[in-house]
Amino acid sequence: MVFSSLLFLFRFLPIAFLIYYIVPKKLKNLSLLLLSLFFYSWGEPRYFPIMLATILVNYLAALGIEKFAEKKALRRAFFLIAVFFSLGMLFFFKYTNFFIENLNGLLRLSIGTLELTLPLGISFYTFQTMSYTIDVFRGKVKAEHNIIDLGAFVVLFPQLIAGPIVLYTDINEALKNRKINLAQIEDGVKTFILGLGKKVLIANNIGALWTEVEKIGFANVSSPLAWLGILAFSLQIFFDFSGYSTMAIGLGKMLGFEFPENFNYPYIARSITDFWRRWHMTLSAWFREYVYIPLGGNRKGKARMYFNLFVVWACTGFWHGANWNFIFWGLFFFVFLAVEKAGFSKFLDKHRIFSHVYVLFLLLMSWSLFAITDLTQLGTFFMRMFSFTVGADWLYYLRNYAVTIVIACVLSTPLIPRLFEKVNIGWLKNTVYVLILLLSVAYLVDATYNPFLYFRF
Repeated sequence: MVFSSLLFLFRFLPIAFLIYYIVPKKLKNLSLLLLSLFFYSWGEPRYFPIMLATILVNYLAALGIEKFAEKKALRRAFFLIAVFFSLGMLFFFKYTNFFIENLNGLLRLSIGTLELTLPLGISFYTFQTMSYTIDVFRGKVKAEHNIIDLGAFVVLFPQLIAGPIVLYTDINEALKNRKINLAQIEDGVKTFILGLGKKVLIANNIGALWTEVEKIGFANVSSPLAWLGILAFSLQIFFDFSGYSTMAIGLGKMLGFEFPENFNYPYIARSITDFWRRWHMTLSAWFREYVYIPLGGNRKGKARMYFNLFVVWACTGFWHGANWNFIFWGLFFFVFLAVEKAGFSKFLDKHRIFSHVYVLFLLLMSWSLFAITDLTQLGTFFMRMFSFTVGADWLYYLRNYAVTIVIACVLSTPLIPRLFEKVNIGWLKNTVYVLILLLSVAYLVDATYNPFLYFRF
């Protein structure tokens, strides 16, 4: 069940919020837990026990860490059990076949792959539960003694499937004591509508262009169409994922939670470093807090800093998918982040126009790496991009998608939101929200194209 579906909008959402609002305060976390488990099980009933096991293992491990605070060996044992369990589930479902296939290719073996379906959101909720156990181990937060409250945190349905990655320290106080008022609900509804519009009206429409390019075949497109296609994918993945994150934040507000922002107009960045301060910010923060800094960060000399960056970005790429293209995608960013740390960022700071061109060009290259998992097809696509063959095909697609591309490009900057904030006419603003909602629903009623790119992660 996805947020941008009629099933969610007109069945699950009204029933879930009706139940949530009418139950007494002491039962709200229980209702939230049960509703979230139902939401998750609707799409993945087979993996319902894994979700319950994840909650139980981390709950008991954190209690063990707290109880044996003076016994370092036992304390560490509980911590390692939780971490190995969480990572073990992630690696088994997401990476087993990747390693089998590569082992077969390297050693000429014929080990059979497993028939596995990736549990929805496992990459996201694994990181969330790990952060909780790590923070308890560090003494940053106390262990949660109420398994209902911890379970509500782990499976909180607005951010369960695709983030933002919400840490226990972000909402632990709200789990115990949160207030919900009409102004907060109204703000949440408006935020949700904006996210829905991003996803349905922009991402879905612009994404259809990239889908058509894939159907044509990379070997059959002209250079302009190849560039046009990857531009479309770049806009699609931004509005697709940021739209989902915005919807999640809006739903969180309606439930009484404040989730962290996940995007801050990343395409206006003037360096790759700046881009990753703006794109999927909760993931970047997670890797910085739980991988980069524990490895030593930049405190142990430049050589160690570059090694730490290499580890973080190899892991970041691998986290996104069990294919070599994702690893190369992560290492692609490592190279340019390292170059910028070596001093190139000073040059970029002095050359405003060049810095924007530099970032946008590299991002188009990176999204090519991200979008095409078959390395042979990836090579073909890059050849078409730089072969400078000019055909007439791109004119047809430009004519059909030009307006959508222009609108998406403008909305990927803060220009329109800033102008909208200056409007002081309440009824006019509300009319815009209603219009976005009606157009989004009309699209969902009529459309068959409604993918969500980050579900596969």
